[in-house]
Amino acid sequence: MFHRVSLAAGVLLLSASTGAGALQQAPAPQTRREPQFENDSVRVWKSIILPNQPLALHRHEFGRMIVALRGGSLDVVDGSGKTMKTVVWETGKAYWLDKDPPGEMHGDLNRGASPIEVIVVEMRK
Repeated sequence: MFHRVSLAAGVLLLSASTGAGALQQAPAPQTRREPQFENDSVRVWKSIILPNQPLALHRHEFGRMIVALRGGSLDVVDGSGKTMKTVVWETGKAYWLDKDPPGEMHGDLNRGASPIEVIVVEMRK
């Protein structure tokens, strides 16, 4: 009798925990910046830009180096979504981008089918 009760309790516990896990879904991946390192000289982050999920409008007060971990074609867009320029980053290559012109804001939009991932090393001086 004891074995049947423990077996039944184990099956019930297992099915309850499996059912609860099935109700909790992982959040959908999003375009994002993941901070990596920061000191008085540089700020480093990883940007993951998913297809058709632009990075919010922002600006860069300092020059920066980009290392493409997963390259692709990226549209740099203004506040209305108009493409100001298109950049193509090749996987494994590094690029230099100067600071943004005064007052200019931009977003980054990946119109491709695969995520673009880059490491950004922005100077602080």
